[in-house]
Amino acid sequence: MLEDPTRKARLALASGSPRRLALLQQIGIEPDALLPADLDETPGRNESPRKLAARLALEKAQAGAQVARARTDLSPCYVVGADTVVCVGRRILPKCETLDEAEDCLRLLSGRAHRVYTGVTVIDPQGRDRSRLVEARLRFKRLSSREISAYLTSREWAGKAGGYAIQGLAGGFVVKLVGSYSAVVGLPLYETRALLDGLGFPSDAAWAAGASA
Repeated sequence: MLEDPTRKARLALASGSPRRLALLQQIGIEPDALLPADLDETPGRNESPRKLAARLALEKAQAGAQVARARTDLSPCYVVGADTVVCVGRRILPKCETLDEAEDCLRLLSGRAHRVYTGVTVIDPQGRDRSRLVEARLRFKRLSSREISAYLTSREWAGKAGGYAIQGLAGGFVVKLVGSYSAVVGLPLYETRALLDGLGFPSDAAWAAGASA
């Protein structure tokens, strides 16, 4: 069946992250669907942090696009995929699931610099993909045992790369940030808009409607 050329393009976010959803909504983009991908995120042998972030962003977008193509309510559809990797040197920190993992990450990050790589990929309705990789450099204050214990008790670390969420309590640990704040949260907004616009998605279409609402 031929697609109706007048049909409004849909957009799907290949993520179940409430942070990435909130970031898209911040710039006036409301996804028509959330299509989180269930991928093995284990780094490959000798895979660098930047290559891991780029690869997983592409694979998430590809998985989302495959689901979107099978749904008539999402045709035609743009798909956005992203992944964030926190590292110290070449050491990739986990997306923490246990208290011990989170404590290890916080003690490692305490008083030192680290990097955050966020990859973002957009796939258009014709299957073309475009990607960007964004690097941010951060430095944490030296954390006391009390601060680490309190943060662990908050459980904000759960599921977070590097064991922290900059948009939450851990924002008070950051002495210096060079780069994109939104990328550290999980989705680089400038680069995401640029990719969408470059592939023909009207990322600002809802702005005028929002202003008149």
